[in-house]
Amino acid sequence: MEQFARENLNEWKRILAYWEKYSPDYQRGGFHGQVNYDNQPVLDASRSIILISRILWTFSLGYKYFHRRRYLVLADRAYHYLYNHFRDTKNGGVYWSVTAAGAPLETRKQLYGNAFAIYGLSEYYAASNFKPALEFAQELFQTVDKHGYDAEKGGYYEAFGTNWEPVDDLILSKRPWIKSQNTHLHIIEAFTNLYRVWPDAVLRQRVAHLADAFMEKLVSQKTYRLRLFFDRDWNPKDETVSYGHDIEASWLLWETAEVLNDHERSEKVKQLCINMAKAACTGLGEDGALDYEFDPATNHRNHERSWWVLAEQMVGFYNAYQLTGESHYKDKSLKSWEFIKKYVMDTQKGDWFGTVKPDLTPVRNAKISFWKCPYHNSRACYEIVRRLEK
Repeated sequence: MEQFARENLNEWKRILAYWEKYSPDYQRGGFHGQVNYDNQPVLDASRSIILISRILWTFSLGYKYFHRRRYLVLADRAYHYLYNHFRDTKNGGVYWSVTAAGAPLETRKQLYGNAFAIYGLSEYYAASNFKPALEFAQELFQTVDKHGYDAEKGGYYEAFGTNWEPVDDLILSKRPWIKSQNTHLHIIEAFTNLYRVWPDAVLRQRVAHLADAFMEKLVSQKTYRLRLFFDRDWNPKDETVSYGHDIEASWLLWETAEVLNDHERSEKVKQLCINMAKAACTGLGEDGALDYEFDPATNHRNHERSWWVLAEQMVGFYNAYQLTGESHYKDKSLKSWEFIKKYVMDTQKGDWFGTVKPDLTPVRNAKISFWKCPYHNSRACYEIVRRLEK
């Protein structure tokens, strides 16, 4: 286990070094929207709130742990770019994307994107103690809560237009379903992180509400898997199994329970998290990696291995080991790491491959993109290091 922690620490440093070298755009400001497999920037690529927020979170955490000034400089860079280019000063919230030159592009208000902005800003405040960052995060929480919270039925809506008007095209959802597990998972993740630095009473109520929503609505009490999409009344509309989200949720929900420190709720969440990790095991292949998805309606299983799923399963199974003491979960976490080292790490070009095909060959796609960010893999390495330091 000492070797497990040491290797994750070293890999975390390697990931940070890659993003420090290749992601900043020193000509136009901020960070490149896309960098191809050969580590060359795609100069006209748009820039997403997902990418900039996750870069902000990553270097903020890196500075908190390693106390290296250059990580804080990069976090500062991400913060100012987010504030200056993604913040909608007229309507509130943040844009979904901007052009390579930093002008607003997709100006819709996706709650998924706003959640990640809150996540990055709260971590940046924790690292820098820069009060305007906390005020920005608070502003986003209040805007999201004002427009996105469903006071009658519970939970949060998926997306809105530029000035927070209803829209039909929800991007991340399957029309016309207006609530999803993915958006709720990252809202609770963001709100939990914000609550760490801002223990506001209304924010606590929302975090507790979301935890209860996962226990009562988002997770099936029969299969202990997340249902992906819902109508406003929480009727599930898609039974596709997303193994990566199941195992990710199994440890993020426990993190929320720990932060809330409510014994009664924690006991319920703990059992749910254990059941979810157990259910996720059915997606494991003999090589120790989770499949990407399974559609019970067609009986089709996607056997691709994704970088973010591997990262989350390493943490999720280790968390299940900590909750249960059952050694097979620790073994599954270790086996996840062995798969990552053998097939997912790119030792030639840096960082990780995004996808490994069923025949275990990597797909050599962009290293940095709208969705390919340093958050899943750097966070996984940190979580293993943190848990083994205790």
